[in-house]
Amino acid sequence: MKTKFISTFAAIALLSVGTITALANPQGFQRVVSDAIAGEAAHAQSVGKLAKKLQGKPMVVDIYASWCPACKNIAPTVSQLKKQYEGKVNFVVLDVSDRASTAKSEAIARELGLSDFFAANKTQTGSLTIIEPSTGKILAQHRNNANKAAYTKVLDTAIAKK
Repeated sequence: MKTKFISTFAAIALLSVGTITALANPQGFQRVVSDAIAGEAAHAQSVGKLAKKLQGKPMVVDIYASWCPACKNIAPTVSQLKKQYEGKVNFVVLDVSDRASTAKSEAIARELGLSDFFAANKTQTGSLTIIEPSTGKILAQHRNNANKAAYTKVLDTAIAKK
């Protein structure tokens, strides 16, 4: 509820600023709108690339660090999921253990069209996120949750829709 209120408030604020901008500088407002549309088009194109690379299979993104207790806690669950969904689900590990592994993970995220996701979540070690590749929608996101059923329910549903 709080998030919905904040989103609504932000939309109203942007609309108010946009209206004032449009009255004061119509060409500037058109440029802002054009930039927003271009951003949406780039996002849609990025999601399309994401789906192509992942062959339409759901993706589980593991934000991992070797020093993370939560990562160690969920490791057996991740291993079981990889065995159970081999060939049906893409598993991506984004390792943030140190600067070198984080840089490699940033490159992987960029290649998969997950740069924004990685930037927003790289501090959330011990988290598993299930993403629907054709839309880029996050289907589930859990942190330090070793309950395998929490993931299988979502993955089974995503695979059945394919």
